[in-house]
Amino acid sequence: MISRLLPMTIVMAIIFLLSNTPGKDLPSAINGLDKILHAIAYGTLAASCLYSIHPAARDKKTLRTGILVIFFCFFYGMTDEFHQSFIPGRSPSWLDIAADTTGAALTVLVWHGWRARRRFSSKRRKILGNG
Repeated sequence: MISRLLPMTIVMAIIFLLSNTPGKDLPSAINGLDKILHAIAYGTLAASCLYSIHPAARDKKTLRTGILVIFFCFFYGMTDEFHQSFIPGRSPSWLDIAADTTGAALTVLVWHGWRARRRFSSKRRKILGNG
């Protein structure tokens, strides 16, 4: 169980460390690139959260699992933005939280679609006698 939590913990630590960087030390970003990076970071967090959940629980209630993962990423994004308010040259942004949540939601949607496709493919093989 602990080994399943390790990737999520590492991703959370990386996000925390990056948001702890003072504003003057950040490279100037291309307009909108920071939102894409937020979405990628929180999409990765969502994937690591999905991995951390025991497969039996994760696969039984996929919709509820997905909603909980998105909510967790949203909450972590809010705490991260609050944390940034204490860092020199940084300020919280609702747009960053929106990008975080969007990245998490897109990851969950891809995962949900992959799960549905896998289930459909498995049922199809049984019907056709190939599995």
